[in-house]
Amino acid sequence: MRVGSGWDLHKLEEGRALFLGGVEIESPKGAVAHSDGDALIHAMIDALLGAAGLSDIGTYFPDTDPTYKDIDSRVLLRMTNDLVRERDLDIVNFDTTIVLQSPKLASYIPLMKESLSEALDLDESCIGIKAKTAEHILGELGSSDAVMAMATVLLEER
Repeated sequence: MRVGSGWDLHKLEEGRALFLGGVEIESPKGAVAHSDGDALIHAMIDALLGAAGLSDIGTYFPDTDPTYKDIDSRVLLRMTNDLVRERDLDIVNFDTTIVLQSPKLASYIPLMKESLSEALDLDESCIGIKAKTAEHILGELGSSDAVMAMATVLLEER
């Protein structure tokens, strides 16, 4: 068994789309990023890479490469899962947390689980997603100007 953790943080700006877990969230602000800025998926990718003993997301999908400009992060997640599987490792489960002051995410969590389950070819019951606020503290997180996500993954060898 192997455990990995990852986290990601993105500034939010008006007029941009907000994606989390492969789902577009209705919000006046979205992530400033090279890709689609899906902080949850980016944290999951880093967790997978770490658990597999590989480098970080920027090594495999650098923000200097135009190939990844505005790319759907689910594509990157599938590619990462392929790298992990090539090392004879399979996902047992994910536990994740999203920190976002607003909008509220509870109604989106089932859609995120479905999207991630599809991308990873993994049963939805193996994906935990929790949504938290920053209680109007913690600077940009508390003022709805940033989103942060954390992920922990458990892998097993085939």
